[in-house]
Amino acid sequence: MTNTLLALVDGSFYSQSVCDHAAWIARRTDAHVDLMHVMGRRGNTSKTDLSGSIKLGARSALLKELSELDEQRAKLVAEHGRALLDDAREILVKAGVTDITTRLRHGDIIETVAEQEEHADMILVGKRGEAADFAKLHLGSNLERIIRASHKPVFVANRAFKPIERVLVAFDGGPSSLKAVDHISRDALYAGLEIHVVSVGTPTAQVEKSLENAVAQLSAGGFNAQSHIVEGNPDKALPKMIEEQDFGMLVMGAYGHSRIRRLIIGSTTSEMIRSCKVPIVLVR
Repeated sequence: MTNTLLALVDGSFYSQSVCDHAAWIARRTDAHVDLMHVMGRRGNTSKTDLSGSIKLGARSALLKELSELDEQRAKLVAEHGRALLDDAREILVKAGVTDITTRLRHGDIIETVAEQEEHADMILVGKRGEAADFAKLHLGSNLERIIRASHKPVFVANRAFKPIERVLVAFDGGPSSLKAVDHISRDALYAGLEIHVVSVGTPTAQVEKSLENAVAQLSAGGFNAQSHIVEGNPDKALPKMIEEQDFGMLVMGAYGHSRIRRLIIGSTTSEMIRSCKVPIVLVR
């Protein structure tokens, strides 16, 4: 059961979606929400020598002025971070969530998340970051790093929140897809939702048996679950199925042993996340 959500906000358009989804999850699971904004490491400000060959006294004065500007910039960055967290908290409070903490951190985001995720049950992050180019559909530069590094389920928020009623589970029978099914079966987040376990490829007795076992596990936990086998490539078939059948969320293992494996650990990771216009939960 999801008890603590680590929600990462960065001032991008997706921060609103992260907060909206965090509120939805918190209301369903009575979870605590830990809002965190990570700034760059202290001392990363450029130290380019602009003094040239001017006199020592003037050079010292210039260096002092540059140092003061660095300090002022650091203060402004921290104030900006605190304002982002205040705005994020307000979104959650308006949505009826009150069990909230806020954290402002300096450092590398991956190292910081690794330090904090021990106390979290799920990490929420936006599909694109503050510096992403919408025209080119760039994903957040840290997104795949977080997915690879985290040992907790990662919830990738899409651009805008929509109520979620139907969940598609990408299933290949491998260890991480089995963990994805187990994650669903144990988490109150999915209670009352319609769960569809989907395998992409040619129907075989082994695939059908694996799907049958997955559905049985979910059904035993009180979930409304059914299975499907669809043809094609996962990076095309799954987004198409999600759009045509109005699924509100995709859940999949972060590692697998079939073509779905290549979606997550290969170069098509970004394409899969980009193609699906719904939030994705990745489970290791």
